[in-house]
Amino acid sequence: MVANAERNASHTHALYAEFRRPLLSFFLRRVKNAGEAEDLTQEVFSRLLRERSGDDIADAKGYVFRIALNLLRDQSRRESVRHATLLSDVYDARVTGLVAELVEDRHPERVLLAKDEVGRVVRALEALPERTRDMYILFRLENMKQRDIAQLYGLSQSTVEKEVVRATLHLALWLERSGR
Repeated sequence: MVANAERNASHTHALYAEFRRPLLSFFLRRVKNAGEAEDLTQEVFSRLLRERSGDDIADAKGYVFRIALNLLRDQSRRESVRHATLLSDVYDARVTGLVAELVEDRHPERVLLAKDEVGRVVRALEALPERTRDMYILFRLENMKQRDIAQLYGLSQSTVEKEVVRATLHLALWLERSGR
């Protein structure tokens, strides 16, 4: 048991050496506060240490950044709950009514059309090779810089640019063919 813990700590240390800077950069682009980015980076490695099968990770890059994304999602959920509570304390019924008039209604038909559209985009993304899809998602949805993606994958920035263009063209053609 002690040997497992030591092996896990050693593996986590190796991951720390490899991913600390990319993770910190990843978080800085999203939280805009160096202290918070550092805390989130440390939390990723804290979670890795708590994992019992740390040395059995097949895709370390994917696993480390999946933890990072989950941390950001958790933080966002906490913030939205806290923010919602603050809004309910601040705004009275008159302001809430005014905001409701300005916000577009979500008719069931629009919701179904949006779900269908999202489904088409997801199917188009699933048809891409995994690496291309991941690079596209990191760039377009996670707002990660192409040079950082290149560093993460150990590729040139030009290769990442080509993969993103390839994915964009694929999506455009896919959506065109499927009736957009």
